[in-house]
Amino acid sequence: MAGATVPYMDLGQLGHRERSILALERRGFPGPGAKERAIREELGLAPVRYYQLLNALLDDPRALAADPVTVNRLRRVRETRRTER
Repeated sequence: MAGATVPYMDLGQLGHRERSILALERRGFPGPGAKERAIREELGLAPVRYYQLLNALLDDPRALAADPVTVNRLRRVRETRRTER
């Protein structure tokens, strides 16, 4: 089935919000509340919604193509946390 297309998946570039989420994940934060504050102030999202979007973004092939280092790092973190439960 080589060359088949998936009609429901947009293989275009990431949108502004998705790129902003990945950019935020590349940054370091000095304390536990600093990241949540940045999420609210810079993206206008509640932290819970942010993490829902981030989790979905980690499974998006466009995100992997756009920022493989960040996406692969976050996938490893996610998998480690899942196995610890």
